[in-house]
Amino acid sequence: MRSLVIAVAQPPVHALDVAANATRHAATVRAAAARVVVFPELSLTGYDLDAPLLSPDDPRLHPLIEACAATDTIALAGAPVAGPHIATLRIDGDGARVAYRKVNPHHTEARFEPGPGPEVIEVDGWRLGLGICRDTGVEEHAATTAALGMDAYIAGVADEPEAAVVHAERARRISRTYGVWVAISSCAGATGPAYPETAGRSGIWAPDGKVAARAGSAVGEIARATLLAERLARV
Repeated sequence: MRSLVIAVAQPPVHALDVAANATRHAATVRAAAARVVVFPELSLTGYDLDAPLLSPDDPRLHPLIEACAATDTIALAGAPVAGPHIATLRIDGDGARVAYRKVNPHHTEARFEPGPGPEVIEVDGWRLGLGICRDTGVEEHAATTAALGMDAYIAGVADEPEAAVVHAERARRISRTYGVWVAISSCAGATGPAYPETAGRSGIWAPDGKVAARAGSAVGEIARATLLAERLARV
């Protein structure tokens, strides 16, 4: 299993403007120079719980698909999808598909149904377990995802500024407990009516819980790290 370059991004997000967001995601993919680029929760619509559901074959995603094709990148972006679910889309040069549906929606997200269960995707031999925001704080979620065999735990989040400390603590706990890499993309700036300001501070943590890369709180920042298989210490 070779090394894997991963980036966590916090692009500007415009509520309900999928076309603009997909274009900004595409620019981020081109700038990130990474095999996998992780985006925040509901990054393609903004965190607007009334946003129309997004189909993976929506033509507005074409700029992002084209950017992934040009750079050989896999983008993991957030969107509301049929169900309805809060979901992570896996986007590459071949198109977009739903990779994961949030298992633990917050009580304020009553519009959305819980996803069917944990998911792991494979990229270049790496098994990436997926989560979304509140999932990261539910121990059972990390445990059941780890039971599928994961080398890294990947999540997109959107939360208030003071939550940056909470998400870092969760990342350290998951990395140390399961001996895996953890990458969390946290929205920066505004992302819909519920969040006029968000935390940023996206980061990547090594299997020993130490920070491998960390963004600041500003919109547009990207943190990048190379995941090394020899540092894994799964139990």
